[in-house]
Amino acid sequence: MEPSNQTKVTEFLLMGFPKLQHFNTPLFFLLLIIYLFTIIGNLLVFIVIHTDSRLHTPMYFFVSVLEIWYTAATIPKMLSNLLSNRKSISFMGCLMQIYFFHSLGASECYLLTVMAYDRYLAICHPLRYPSIMTSHLCLKLAASCWICGLLGPMAEIILVSKLPFCGPNKIEHIFCDFPPILSLACIDTSVNVLVDFIINACKILATFFLILMSYLRIIGAILRIRTAAGRKKAFSTCAAHLTVVLIFYGSILFMYVRLTKSYSLDYDRALAVVYSVVTPFLNPIIYSLRNKEIKAALKRMFQRQILKAREAE
Repeated sequence: MEPSNQTKVTEFLLMGFPKLQHFNTPLFFLLLIIYLFTIIGNLLVFIVIHTDSRLHTPMYFFVSVLEIWYTAATIPKMLSNLLSNRKSISFMGCLMQIYFFHSLGASECYLLTVMAYDRYLAICHPLRYPSIMTSHLCLKLAASCWICGLLGPMAEIILVSKLPFCGPNKIEHIFCDFPPILSLACIDTSVNVLVDFIINACKILATFFLILMSYLRIIGAILRIRTAAGRKKAFSTCAAHLTVVLIFYGSILFMYVRLTKSYSLDYDRALAVVYSVVTPFLNPIIYSLRNKEIKAALKRMFQRQILKAREAE
């Protein structure tokens, strides 16, 4: 039967973790705690940056805001589905979720790349760093990351929106994404898979290569430092960023840079949890909140609040 003669799908059902249906309530509270920690952690960093003039760097603002919106694209719907018997999402809602999740994810790739360049300048060219990485340049780089990220998935979204969906409407995933939705189309989607692979390969592999090149030069510069204390201090300035990069890229490389619609369903779901839930959860801990500048600013902020409270008494 031709796709045009079949019933057109207007909504999808997100299956989530079918094997864990008996644990929906505990999973809901666990995911809620993680989500609240992610939001509060990034809001706290944002507030600290806003109130401390020494940290008025556009990069910090963009990173904290990005993490809040990145998690908002998927986790609220995941929470709703854990308490709902009918885990449905409209066709347009599904496309919107895919768009925002991928555009914000792409923005994070670009921001991580810019941060690697920032660390490279700070360690390899410390004397020239203040004159090169000015607030104006930092703002332009951060804004460019967001703009490129928002434009990135447009071609893929347009191609998916033109596909006919007239058969099964069950998405075997925890949220809407390109690989699981392509498997539901009524026609051959090899073109979509190829376009998806090319875009993701260029975006993910290119940024990862640039980060790798930056860190190879950083490591070379650190090894040339004569004292162990100096090497430790230099490496500590980029250790948190490198940790985030390894966790984030380690999961998305396996998920999106491939020429197949899917591997095992459990494999895809597990990877999705890592890059959509675990990484944003860990970021405020291993990156922002372990940054020495932010820790010092947090301490100053709490000291001011204590002084104000004492004065009010």
